[in-house]
Amino acid sequence: MPLFALAFPAIDPVAIEIGPFVVRWYALAYIAGIVLGWRYALYLAARPPKFIDRPTLDDFVVWVTLGVIVGGRLGYVLFYKPVYFAMNPEEIVFLWRGGMSFHGGLVGVVLAIILFARRRGMSMFALGDVVAAAAPIGLFFGRIANFVNAELWGRPSDVPWAIVFPTDRAQLPRHPSQLYEAMFEGLVLFAVLACLARRPGVRERPGLIGGWFLIGYAIARMSGELFREPDAHLGYIVGPVTMGQLLSLPMVIAGWWLVASSARRRAAPARAGA
Repeated sequence: MPLFALAFPAIDPVAIEIGPFVVRWYALAYIAGIVLGWRYALYLAARPPKFIDRPTLDDFVVWVTLGVIVGGRLGYVLFYKPVYFAMNPEEIVFLWRGGMSFHGGLVGVVLAIILFARRRGMSMFALGDVVAAAAPIGLFFGRIANFVNAELWGRPSDVPWAIVFPTDRAQLPRHPSQLYEAMFEGLVLFAVLACLARRPGVRERPGLIGGWFLIGYAIARMSGELFREPDAHLGYIVGPVTMGQLLSLPMVIAGWWLVASSARRRAAPARAGA
């Protein structure tokens, strides 16, 4: 252990409190991710080949928001604490107590994409590409919120930037793994997908950006889990493999399939009044 560690910044998880009205930074992170992601999606959708108009994309924001929240919560219930919630089912809706799963949110968003695309008669792969390119924005803010909440911290470490988190009973210097994940799942992945989206012909291969998002996120998540403390109630699932790594493996397979098959697809142009 190092002779000293960085002090955890004194950030109140509550951003605004007026009487009984409380707004937490975690909620603001979700709002920022959705709003900024929506604005970036509008920018991408306006570039050729144009397959979706603004009113349609605006409608889709509601669908994807529900997919994130409902899928993220149910994913946490099923993947991380199924026994607890089976005994306390009324707490499933207690979102203010925390507990969201990225992989569950991903399933919810994929279902929203499929259902919305079929209803509007458009390519679900092209729509998925727009969502995938914007998703790292939300991931970045979500990980920053994890850091502010002093949750999902890293494993004990002697690196000079190790931090003692106030929620850690052992009070050990640890990796600020939330910031690692914010960097690679958020900023780096966003930059890679943004560069890819600017290349000529990429947007004409629906599913290509979505495929690379799945692969990129899986690599970033599985790497980040090497520094992150496993959930106390789960520990390691198989040998040194954590739940986050296990759930990310299918993303690599799905991502490679999307990339390999993207050349056979073409996005249909936007229909008037769609």
